[in-house]
Amino acid sequence: VRNAEYNACRRREAKEKFYVEACNEYIKRLSGFCRIEVKELSEQKNDGNEASVRAELKRESEDIKKAIPSGAFVIAMCVEGIQYSTPELTDELARRTVAVGGKLCVIIGGSEGLDETIKQLADLKLSMSKMTFPHHLARVMVLEQLYRCHTILAGKKYHK
Repeated sequence: VRNAEYNACRRREAKEKFYVEACNEYIKRLSGFCRIEVKELSEQKNDGNEASVRAELKRESEDIKKAIPSGAFVIAMCVEGIQYSTPELTDELARRTVAVGGKLCVIIGGSEGLDETIKQLADLKLSMSKMTFPHHLARVMVLEQLYRCHTILAGKKYHK
């Protein structure tokens, strides 16, 4: 995964400076291992009722589909996904991204989650936990885990 290319489709930029700083730190660290691009997608509005939320997720799914790089291995972050240890995730990413030239696209939804069509098109549904996290924190956690995976593959001492 040495020449990996990561694309993270995510919602609007975090208002909290500490999330932005943490993301930027891991993006900087990852740049020593791979090319990384983060794509911000506009958040759709809803009025809180179930039909409005479904319509919001559907509109967002169209934007997400357009942002996914051609030929990428796609991961949808969702609570019902598989949970891996860091070494297991490292092995899975190394094995699965080789076939697509190292291209990986991680999709993190917002407070309403992801539309089912995005989950269905994903090559892997991944969960960090059964707990719910703010999507801004999830970004930091995903970037940190990608960095940790790279340090394992490189034989560095970051992973414990």
